[in-house]
Amino acid sequence: QVQLVESGGGLVQAGGSLRLSCAASGTIFSMFAVGWYRQAPGSQREFVARISSGSSTNYADSVKGRFTISRDNAKNTVSLQMNSLKPEDTAVYYCAAGPIVPDLYWGQGAQVTVSS
Repeated sequence: QVQLVESGGGLVQAGGSLRLSCAASGTIFSMFAVGWYRQAPGSQREFVARISSGSSTNYADSVKGRFTISRDNAKNTVSLQMNSLKPEDTAVYYCAAGPIVPDLYWGQGAQVTVSS
């Protein structure tokens, strides 16, 4: 069993930056792929970024070049550095993990609000 806890959300002006962190319990976390997803009000949850156990990364086109996902297996954490934030980035951001596809374990979510 893996438990995930997100932190670092908040309110920021457009053009600003935030860093989300996902802290995990469990010794097998380093073997999992981890992803960030987001859900805006009235919208479906969407993929944001993914990092494999080998630290290969993938990003949604909407965040490519602005967001960076990274992991520190020694600390059981995955971070999402978000720069040049836009109002359309406003959403609840979720961390998820799984052996191959990061969708087996989910965190509770962190609110990110970007004001214009």
